[in-house]
Amino acid sequence: MPETPDGVGVGPWEGPWPEDARYDPELLEHGDRRNVVDRYRYWSVEAVVADMDARRDPERFLHVAIENWAHDLNIGSVVRTANAYNVAGVHVVGRRRWNRRGAMVTDRYLHVHHHPDAQALAGWAATAGPGGERVPLVGVDNVPGSVPIEGRELPRRCVLVLGQESTGLTAEMQAVCDVVVHVTQHGSTRSLNAGAAAAIAMHSWALQHLPPGR
Repeated sequence: MPETPDGVGVGPWEGPWPEDARYDPELLEHGDRRNVVDRYRYWSVEAVVADMDARRDPERFLHVAIENWAHDLNIGSVVRTANAYNVAGVHVVGRRRWNRRGAMVTDRYLHVHHHPDAQALAGWAATAGPGGERVPLVGVDNVPGSVPIEGRELPRRCVLVLGQESTGLTAEMQAVCDVVVHVTQHGSTRSLNAGAAAAIAMHSWALQHLPPGR
């Protein structure tokens, strides 16, 4: 794969084009400057999504939900991290339109869903499991009554639920969560950035349920 002069992505395909249907003719002709791992270079978006779906364990999967009431810039960052952990779905709760800037186009490779409120998300989760069983909702926020995420066993199938950057999880969302966990802090700041907390929570789940080097 020839690198581009500026080192961003790869240039046009050199030599005979592959016959594999996963490759995108336009990317083969003009090069691939997307932020994707090498295994997906020159693949179409549809082929990447299909491969990510196939690699996900049906018995161990993660969804991520984000409350969206104020067009929070951090939503994009959470989506980008969700892509890195190959989550089964991202759920935007509240406003349908969300700030995609921080996602760096990674949302194209994910299944993104919308729910108008917390009750709608809970209704979806009630039958979201492989056999129609309920998928637990795990809130992430340092609110009164939350428990440390460190050392806690997270469900192998669950939804991690994040709130807004400034206000955290709404009372309505806390009410539908099975449990709310927080990341233990040791400094003076009152809370972590929502994107940072989401990344820690996803990593904690992955350490418990995904094989190393997957």
